[in-house]
Amino acid sequence: MGIIRKTQALGLLLNEFDKDSNAISAIELVKRLGDKINKTTVYRLLDKFVDDGLLHFFLDANGVKWFAKCKGCSKTNHLDIHPHFQCTECGIVDCLEINITIPEIPNRRVDNSQVLILGQCDLCTK
Repeated sequence: MGIIRKTQALGLLLNEFDKDSNAISAIELVKRLGDKINKTTVYRLLDKFVDDGLLHFFLDANGVKWFAKCKGCSKTNHLDIHPHFQCTECGIVDCLEINITIPEIPNRRVDNSQVLILGQCDLCTK
């Protein structure tokens, strides 16, 4: 798809990821930006950001789509092969900087793999 021009909506959405280092659910983004950007535009821009290698996404335990900033990805190559952690107490979701290896599967091409680890974050275990 590609981002053709920098709009106010694009800037507002990217700003949410600049001020929050954790992953953000699409639902939360719509809530945060609902008075400035309509829901359809939020989802359309999120898809563009994924296509352009700016964000990656994954599904949580309830099937909700979450987004986080990419590190070193490009339009043609997503390098975000890492697990995500979701706290079962407070709901915070974040990327884990742990290397994992996705096995090669004979006669298959893997386009995406998601690992979600559920448990309690350091704040909730105290």
